[in-house]
Amino acid sequence: MAKDIFHQAVRVALEKEGWSITHDPYTINIPEFRPKQDIDLGAEKMFAAERGIHKIAVEVKSFLNPSLVYDFHTALGQYMNYLIGLRKQEPERILYLAIPSHANRAFESLGMIIEAIETYHIRLIVYDASEKMIVSWKN
Repeated sequence: MAKDIFHQAVRVALEKEGWSITHDPYTINIPEFRPKQDIDLGAEKMFAAERGIHKIAVEVKSFLNPSLVYDFHTALGQYMNYLIGLRKQEPERILYLAIPSHANRAFESLGMIIEAIETYHIRLIVYDASEKMIVSWKN
């Protein structure tokens, strides 16, 4: 599967925040999911204060097509499928959808998208592709 145009920017942004990239891609390889499914990135970060390791999987999206709603529907479908796969394969790994800051700003004027994010408890990483940095985490 082709990597998203901003894949490398998100990878670098996560590494800047102290995440170790453990999978590129993170493959969901369970019998019910044929063909296998690839989430863009898997990462881990040690939190000394909590004495544990946080594990995440990140699906990167660019939202560069003319229809933001169409791109969101596609991303939402993937997110929901990947969430099911992660719960079966590695339930402690938390799934995030990485979106560029321009899409996040546009979402604010699209009530249906905001409602879907809230209804389905979608975790977001908002990134700035040109600066290769994380703007915010939305849980």
